[in-house]
Amino acid sequence: TCLWKRKRSFFKCARSAQSQFVQGKGGSSATACERGSCVFGQAAGLGRLQSNRVKKNTNFFKMLVLFETAAGYAIFKVLDEQKLQEVDSLWKEFETPEKANKIVKLKHFEKFQDTTEALAAATAMVEGKIGKSLKKVLKKVVAKEAHEQLAISDAKLGGVIKDKLNLSCVHSPAVFELMRGIRNQMEGLITGLPPREISAMSLGLAHSLSRYKLKFSPDKVDTMIVQAISLLDDLDKELNNYIMRCREWYGWHFPELGKIVTDNLAYCKSVRKIGDRTNVATSDLSEILPEEVEAEVKLAAEISMGTEVSEQDIGNIMHLCDQVIEITEYRSQLYDYLKNRMMAIAPNLTVMVGELVGARLIAHAGSLLNLAKHPASTVQILGAEKALFRALKTRRDTPKYGLIYHASLVGQTTAKNKGKISRMLAAKAALAIRYDALAEDGNAQMGVENRAKLEVRLRHLEEKGIRRISGTGKAMAKADKYQHKSDVKVYDPSGDSTLPSSSRKRKFEEVEEEAKPAEVKAKKVKKETVAKEPEAAAAAETEETPKKKKKKKKQQQAEEAAAAAAAEEAMEAEEEAPVVQAAEETTEKKKKKKKKAKEVEED
Repeated sequence: TCLWKRKRSFFKCARSAQSQFVQGKGGSSATACERGSCVFGQAAGLGRLQSNRVKKNTNFFKMLVLFETAAGYAIFKVLDEQKLQEVDSLWKEFETPEKANKIVKLKHFEKFQDTTEALAAATAMVEGKIGKSLKKVLKKVVAKEAHEQLAISDAKLGGVIKDKLNLSCVHSPAVFELMRGIRNQMEGLITGLPPREISAMSLGLAHSLSRYKLKFSPDKVDTMIVQAISLLDDLDKELNNYIMRCREWYGWHFPELGKIVTDNLAYCKSVRKIGDRTNVATSDLSEILPEEVEAEVKLAAEISMGTEVSEQDIGNIMHLCDQVIEITEYRSQLYDYLKNRMMAIAPNLTVMVGELVGARLIAHAGSLLNLAKHPASTVQILGAEKALFRALKTRRDTPKYGLIYHASLVGQTTAKNKGKISRMLAAKAALAIRYDALAEDGNAQMGVENRAKLEVRLRHLEEKGIRRISGTGKAMAKADKYQHKSDVKVYDPSGDSTLPSSSRKRKFEEVEEEAKPAEVKAKKVKKETVAKEPEAAAAAETEETPKKKKKKKKQQQAEEAAAAAAAEEAMEAEEEAPVVQAAEETTEKKKKKKKKAKEVEED
């Protein structure tokens, strides 16, 4: 019976709790079931809490709406709060401007003075801060009606407004739908603001805001550098073609002028001033050419070998000269523009490698940011991709430099050190590129310091300052100074002639005189050797110590060498003696023959 009573009471509690939950009058679990074991009582309590929350949310729709536009801040007042309860079908109420005006009404519009103020307000809202213009609007309009709530699209901004201005803010899906509807019918809801002005201010604010987000300055547009360096190269090619055509064309009429005036601009200005070569004598070229060159041109014009041309031909040639002069002036102007732009965008890279090389590196990579992503090894051979892949294919040495070869630091080194300097320059240039692309300040101090280090290193390489491998490693290896010693050789003219310079008689006399002292010397040497032999024997007897024996041996060897030399000299003297005697006999025979010939003639 107890179980049956418990089941009966349980079903009664369940029915009452269910009815209360459906009607929205759910009580607490204690009132629905005294024992507290009924689950439906708890469900009834939760139903009452949810219904109370819905009632609270329906109360806040008596409110104001803060709507941000590119032209200014707009404050709308909600007229029909009941429509906002149906979130899914709220978009239907903003299909036309007439329907939208029945739900919301413009209360106040604060217009921005210029794009700068709009950018400041937009950046403040992006960062979740209250700008000056927004604070002014909220104090002026919303604070007067403090009992009304403010609907906003950003929850973070609502928290800041509540803290600083003590205003209750609302952020919910219904507010999102309301903002979407107001944005759709903004032109009809905000009066006194033409659509063209709204679109123009929206476009300007969008560009300014994107630049601010990317921390992007219009002065740092590297696209201008890419276009400028490409145009500079095209102008150089066209100028070369035009000048070659001008020299060849006018050369038929005055060919000597092209050899005298080598500068292209001066040549075109001279042709423009002269016209026909017969006018050279009367034309003044002092502003274009130096005095010596002007005099040479006037002299060459009088004896020129060129053909005669018509006035129409001269007119076309002068028109071509005008084109060359104009293009040359524009090229110098474009170069100055490129130099200034490079110093503004990449000052450190400009200091390291120069304006033209830096601009070509940026153009080859596509942009400064793309170039900053390249490692130093890629920067070193940038521009030599064809040679690199050819070397990899044929398994030969890869190139050591590309566009960086034209930098002044690489150009002033010897061929032996170009590879080392290009590698070091590429490493420092890669750092400079990244600093220019990603740093906020645009000074060139880092580039100047790195260039000074490279110049010091270059000086060490040129002076062959190699550090020691062992030892302290700081001391430089000492190299002996090179002193140039030149031996001046005098030309001997005696070997030019093949004829004998003296007669045979004088030769024989000279041979006789040389033979006599040779014999005397040989005799003296023999006497000296004979005298030295007993002395050496006596010395050998007296010296007994081992040291003296060594000395004795050395002396004996020296004496034997001297004796051998003396014997050779004596043998040479003996060999020369019969030669002299034979020469004397031949001379005597010749004399006898001459005497006999004279006697025969006398007879």
